Amino acid sequence: MESCCGEKKTLMAEKPLLEKTRKRVNDALEKMATFGVMANMILYLVNEYHMEMATASNILFLWTAANNFMPVLGAAIADSYLGRFCTIGFGSIAYVMGMVLLWSTALIAQARPPPCDQSSDSCSSPTFLQSMVLCSSLGLIAVGAGGIRASSMAFGADQLENEDGKENSSVGESYFSWYYTLYMSAILMGNTCVVYVQDNMGWKVGFALPSVLMMFGAVLFFLGSPFYVQVQTNTSLVTGLFQVLVASYRNREFKLPSDATTNIIYYHKNGPAPGFPSSKLRFLNKACIVRDPQKDLMPDRRARDPWSLCTVDQVEELKALLRVVPVWSRNDNVCRSLQNSFPVLQASATNRHITSGFTIPAASLQIITIISTILWVGLKDSVLLPLASRVMGRPVNISTTRRMGFGIFFSFSAMIVTAAVESMRRDRAIKEGNSSDHHLISALWLMPQYCLLGLADGFNDFTQSEFYYSELPRSMSSIASNLNGLGFAVGSLLASLVMNMVDSISKAGDVRAGSRAILTRVATITITWFLLD
Repeated sequence: MESCCGEKKTLMAEKPLLEKTRKRVNDALEKMATFGVMANMILYLVNEYHMEMATASNILFLWTAANNFMPVLGAAIADSYLGRFCTIGFGSIAYVMGMVLLWSTALIAQARPPPCDQSSDSCSSPTFLQSMVLCSSLGLIAVGAGGIRASSMAFGADQLENEDGKENSSVGESYFSWYYTLYMSAILMGNTCVVYVQDNMGWKVGFALPSVLMMFGAVLFFLGSPFYVQVQTNTSLVTGLFQVLVASYRNREFKLPSDATTNIIYYHKNGPAPGFPSSKLRFLNKACIVRDPQKDLMPDRRARDPWSLCTVDQVEELKALLRVVPVWSRNDNVCRSLQNSFPVLQASATNRHITSGFTIPAASLQIITIISTILWVGLKDSVLLPLASRVMGRPVNISTTRRMGFGIFFSFSAMIVTAAVESMRRDRAIKEGNSSDHHLISALWLMPQYCLLGLADGFNDFTQSEFYYSELPRSMSSIASNLNGLGFAVGSLLASLVMNMVDSISKAGDVRAGSRAILTRVATITITWFLLD
């Protein structure tokens, strides 16, 4: 591809394996900043912007949806137009701008509502301008995260190819292992160090830390630009998929023969050639049939109208994408989205004291999920599967579909435990007559649900990416790496609808805002039980 500066690079200027660390650091710092900010954002919106739980949760659901949708859009742009380097570069700039703008909301008192009046127990809502500044910062962060995540894994893999264009398989395996290790380590650091700074040093320092880290990562990435391998982009992948649909519809009257060996000319990338498209989803095969070579093809054997005649590769790419849709549309995304904001509020209403002088931040309890994921993946690969292979006398592996099934099971199990624990906590609050609804149970009661979520992630999340990589062609590698995030984006939007339903139920009665917040939490648990039925 041509770089942002117009310089074409197809071979490495120097050994890129020595320089890919810059890319890893940039991606890891983005993960650390995003998850560090996202983990505690519900408390920032509720405490500093005086938002109700439902409103704050909806903002986070929409922000999460944008964070997971933008990488898919960025992947399509990277694979078809800009290339991976430029997409990551633009994403880094947008991310830094968004973080600095969010940091300014903590630095400038006028950028957020004034503190609540303790004497009258009244709080001011954010003005339109204050809300716009906040939403703009979150939007820029989502755009930036989309650009960075869209191509980070694929761009790093590009650096593993040698001058002959061949990838060293052992180095590739090591790269992906290190990539996921850095991924989980960055999330762990974000949910501990960044969250601890926010809770103990305030939001000014708490937002300054990820802002500075992201600036450092962006500078480091651009400094390494002379050494990166930049792979040439293809023609528009997304446009090609739509061309297949349009061409199939235009040729809908053509009758496909039942015998695949019938003398039909199929259009290939380098002109008509022998070979047949797959027999599945046969109606799409009409898009690549050359009906009249004189009318359909130009003298150089290219299609006269790409919206009426597509290549076999284009047809197979669309078929591959359609084949993974049933797996992609699994039904646990709503549950996983609800687990992003509600458990933080749930944890804030528990006793988190370790000693008289140290309290675990509510958002940091999510590290239990990360630790559970790391332990499970390590035990599975190093102990359980080798032990099972020794007992069975043959290699034992768990198929991707079974792993995803186990992941969905553990995700729903976590929702059951979450609902049960919150119901118990609420009942105890009622019995104790504690209207504030706080600190009546130990935070240890939340460990089972976090452990189950960790098992769900260990079984499902990485397996999803592995499944998409194996099912989709290499030309769609960036899209394959982001399909899991797209499913989570849809789940976040559905979770927002659930939260709106909960808020409407809680507002049905004429109650005060404080009571309505408690009712909203009660209704959320009710909806949680409903989703499990």
